[in-house]
Amino acid sequence: MPETKGACLIVGVGDGLGSALARAFAAEGHVVCMTRRARNLEALQALAGSIAADGGAAHAYGVDARSEAEMTDLFATIERDIGPLEVVVFNVGANVRFGIRETTTRVFTKVWEMACFSGFLAGREAARVMAPRGRGSILFTGATASVRGRDGFAAFAAAKHGLRAVAQSMARELGPQGIHVAHVVIDGAVDGTFTRENRTDVEGLLARDEILKPEDIAAAYVNLHKQPRSAWTHELDLRPWRETW
Repeated sequence: MPETKGACLIVGVGDGLGSALARAFAAEGHVVCMTRRARNLEALQALAGSIAADGGAAHAYGVDARSEAEMTDLFATIERDIGPLEVVVFNVGANVRFGIRETTTRVFTKVWEMACFSGFLAGREAARVMAPRGRGSILFTGATASVRGRDGFAAFAAAKHGLRAVAQSMARELGPQGIHVAHVVIDGAVDGTFTRENRTDVEGLLARDEILKPEDIAAAYVNLHKQPRSAWTHELDLRPWRETW
C-alpha cells in the first residue's frame, strides 16, 4: 500500500458504487471513512474489515446524511480522530419512480432531502474544513436525471438537478481557493443489488461491457482527485459504449 494521503469521506456507501469508491481510495493510500444509515452499520463495518484485510484503512459510521447535527459531528470527529479530509464524495441515491399524480408531498420532500439537501450539507461541511487549508476535492455523484427529467421521475430529477446546481455554484466559489469540485453524471445502469433485482440480463451486459461497472466508475473518481489544477474537470459524464444518449 502507498503511504497515507489523508482522509477520504464517502457519504452513502452501498454494495455497488459506494463500496467500489471506498476500495479505490483506500488502495490509493487514503484512510477511508464511510457512512450509511445506522441500520446498515453492521454491513459497513464488514466492508471496513475487508478493506483492512487487503492492507487498507477504513472506518464505518452510522449517519443520517439528512441530519445537520449528525453531519457536522461526523466531520468534526474525522478531523479530530482520523486526520485532515483530502477527499469528500457525496454518493447518496434516492432513485425512485412515482407518477406525478401519485407523488405525495412526503415522497417529493424525502427524495429532495436525500439527493439534494444532504449533498448541500456534505459539500458545506467539506468546504469549511478544506478552505482554510487551500486544498481538497469534493465530488458529487449525479445521474441521467441531473440533466434530463424522465416520465415518472419528477421528484428524483428535481433533486438531482438541484444537486448539480449546488456543485456548479460551489465549483465557481471554491475553485479559486484551491478546492476541486466535480459533478459526475452516471448515465446508465450500474451493476449492484438494485440493478440485479430489476433486470435478468446483468451477467451478459457485464460480459459485453454494456453496463457500468462500479470499479471502473471509481477509477474515474480517483483520477478526478488526482488531476493537476491547471486542467480540472468540473463535470464528467460516464456511460457504457453502447448506451444511447
